[in-house]
Amino acid sequence: METLIQYDKQLLLLLNGSESLYYDALMRILTNALTWVPLYLSLFYLVLKNNENIQKVLLVLAGAGLCVLFAGGIDDAIVKPLVGRWRPTHDPEIGMLVDVVDGYRGGSYGFFSAHAANTFSIAVFFCWLVRSRLLYATLIPWSLLNCWTRLYLGVHYPGDILTGLAWGAIVGTTVYFLFFRRIASRFSTKTLYVSSHYTATGYLRVEVYIPVGMFVFTLLYAFIRAAL
Repeated sequence: METLIQYDKQLLLLLNGSESLYYDALMRILTNALTWVPLYLSLFYLVLKNNENIQKVLLVLAGAGLCVLFAGGIDDAIVKPLVGRWRPTHDPEIGMLVDVVDGYRGGSYGFFSAHAANTFSIAVFFCWLVRSRLLYATLIPWSLLNCWTRLYLGVHYPGDILTGLAWGAIVGTTVYFLFFRRIASRFSTKTLYVSSHYTATGYLRVEVYIPVGMFVFTLLYAFIRAAL
């Protein structure tokens, strides 16, 4: 275990930071949850337009809320204080070697990454919910991009990220199958969608372009803002 921990620290130092002020600014923008509000709103719009009643819309929102609660909430409230593993920026062994951006060091403890767990649980939940390959190719990279910013900024070890991704996948899948799918059947008309215009769960494929487009727009915004 000690050997793995040392490898984890060395890998972090390889991935952390750069000599570019542009990339520093870009990572600070991309790691900020407020940057992704337009993406969240586009997902809400997608849900609102493709569910036949308000009960099901509220159920989707409850499912997303449970993902955040179990993925990041349990991590921040229980796991991090219990495990007590220092973030790289606070680690007495390598803290002085970490490239800190704009003085940002995060909280004291970093195992495991709530960013990784939260974003991946949401990504997995919506992938199960919508069943669109295009959405898979958007939300999974979105989560991984958030994870990359945490490594770049030096506030998480790779092991923190991998554990967060694993926990997020478990939470997103569990919430969908054990909570959403069971309860949603009470409000659904059980229509079988066989048209190529719909996904297997009844979402219009053309409307999936909305969150996809918003993801691209947000990236362009971040790239431009970082240069200013």
